[in-house]
Amino acid sequence: MNEIVANACNPERLFVPVEFKIPQQLESDKFRLRMLSTEDVDKDYEAVTSSAERLRSLFRDGKGWPREDFTVEENLEDLRQHQKEFGCREAFAYTVVSLDETAILGCVYINPSYHGQVDAEVLMWVRESEYEKGLDSILFQTVEGWLKDKWPFEKVAYPGRE
Repeated sequence: MNEIVANACNPERLFVPVEFKIPQQLESDKFRLRMLSTEDVDKDYEAVTSSAERLRSLFRDGKGWPREDFTVEENLEDLRQHQKEFGCREAFAYTVVSLDETAILGCVYINPSYHGQVDAEVLMWVRESEYEKGLDSILFQTVEGWLKDKWPFEKVAYPGRE
């Protein structure tokens, strides 16, 4: 973690121990997971807006994300927040990209649980066109195994899937 990010982080919000080496990526024969960053803004915006209806049904948090008039600038702000949380070890947003990095296929969010019954809550989505090809279940199985093998969590919840 660089010094600038470290100074902006709240040590009380650490989600994983400082000594834990955060996986930088996961690669399968169909996709790659890597940190979601502000550099992804245009491709991410296109993936989000092309799958807005599906996302609204998945993320029923009362905010209706993404709104019909969701802008690139709002998306950029979301990505800044995700990138900061990742750097501060508070939460981890991974983009699901094609192996050639030309398209964002979805996202995976690894978040702390605020009710204390599990160690982490994991949300994920794939763009509409990839959902129709069966990528959602492949992503879920891949991420579930990855979390068991590489992350320090005993109990993980997958809201909307369990």
